[in-house]
Amino acid sequence: MSYSVFLAPAAERQLKKLPNKVKAQIVPILKTLTDDPHPSGSAKLKGAEDLWKIRKGAYRVIYQIQDKKLTILVVNIAHRRDVYKDKS
Repeated sequence: MSYSVFLAPAAERQLKKLPNKVKAQIVPILKTLTDDPHPSGSAKLKGAEDLWKIRKGAYRVIYQIQDKKLTILVVNIAHRRDVYKDKS
């Protein structure tokens, strides 16, 4: 089964702002999620019932798996110092 990966508007903006070198590392991770929503190195995000994270260097990709729809929604892509901050 293949999953569809969608980026939330905020995650799309974050991806566009990343340096090209970092972007080149993140995009293959997003493509990997289509075949396996739990790739090596992924982990459930503590304190969040339905969020997962993947670490790539100093950057994190935060995503939600929607198994019934076979979709993955990427909600956040940011540096580790910023990714867990509460936006409220």
